Amino acid sequence: MNILITNAGQLITLKGPAKVRTGKKADELSIIENGAVAIKGEKILAVGTTEEIEANYNSDKIIDASNKVVMPGFVDPHTHPVFVHTRENEFEMRIKGKSYVDISKSGGGIRSSIKAVREASEDELYELSEKRIKRMISNGTTTLEAKSGYGLSTESEIKMLKVIRKLNENLPIDIIPTFMGAHEFPIEYKYDREEYIRILKKEMMPEVKKQDLAEYCDIFTEEHVYNIQQSRYILNCAKELGFKIRMHADEIEPIGGAELAAELGAVSADHLGAASDVGIQALSKAGVIATLLPGTIFSLGMKSYARARDMIDAGVAVALATDYNPGSCNCDSMQFIITLACLQMKMTVAEAITASTINAAYSLEMGDRIGSLEIGKQADILIMDMPSYKFLPYHFGSNNVQTVIKNGKVIWCN
Repeated sequence: MNILITNAGQLITLKGPAKVRTGKKADELSIIENGAVAIKGEKILAVGTTEEIEANYNSDKIIDASNKVVMPGFVDPHTHPVFVHTRENEFEMRIKGKSYVDISKSGGGIRSSIKAVREASEDELYELSEKRIKRMISNGTTTLEAKSGYGLSTESEIKMLKVIRKLNENLPIDIIPTFMGAHEFPIEYKYDREEYIRILKKEMMPEVKKQDLAEYCDIFTEEHVYNIQQSRYILNCAKELGFKIRMHADEIEPIGGAELAAELGAVSADHLGAASDVGIQALSKAGVIATLLPGTIFSLGMKSYARARDMIDAGVAVALATDYNPGSCNCDSMQFIITLACLQMKMTVAEAITASTINAAYSLEMGDRIGSLEIGKQADILIMDMPSYKFLPYHFGSNNVQTVIKNGKVIWCN
């Protein structure tokens, strides 16, 4: 089917170089006033003014954007949507003064999600996760990365990744799988961490690779979980098996996670709320994308937001993600993340949109296919009920999305 989207008050194309946007390029949205997009099948056929597109392209269907904002679909490159129980009790514990690390050390946090995931069937996990991802779609997410990491046994990690594969097959968006068996140490290996690391190397990672269930391997690098030495060892093992690397790095303490991500050539280093100046420079030099998660800091009631301005000024490519999970950030809206990025990390609106679309796409190595409205790319498009792109972070707490289009098909409409 051929579709024309016409009369966009602002068409946010993000047309630009075929690479991540850094420095001043991150602040350029390539806007076409009174813009239009021609779609043929799943791909973008042409982009221009409404007058140009209507004069040169025929269609089976015309969608009138009615002077609203039209932009690329959001790409969410860091999520944990496959779990059973929510953990709102921990939210209240934090309100009363307990820290994330305190809760984790007392048996809460990630460990508190493990038992239910291990006991749940694939069908139960699928049903719960499907509902969550459909809400993410309604908020404008057209591509997301999804991690395992709440099973922490070979059987349950495989189960989670099979659920993620089924979600990708059945839902209308792209869902990219990441293995995260090194999310925490399960309680049965609390005092024998080396044995769990052996299981990761000898059992989990080889089986995940054998069944081709994940593109990436991620790890929670923090002093109370996997230290630098353990992280280097595990990630090198993953690389030897053919996994590409992502990292939870320097979220709480500056222990050298950013530097390790640079050393190992990670595609993305995430969180980075405590990244050092040396770590930021290392990311820039190595070309590692910094995926920032301001929703987590907000939910934890902390003030240590990642230094996005310093990173951008240092030439680091910045992406944004929700970190949607049952504990530290139960947020399914990239729109709210953009608001936080602007208010708390002092990113410009344009930089935050860039970080949520084209840079996020490159953090999943998909920038040649998604993240901008350019000829030949997937027609992943949002029609936003807004007078201008600057309205997006300004009007927070409700959904600005009117229409979600994925691969040239309307998959959600308000």
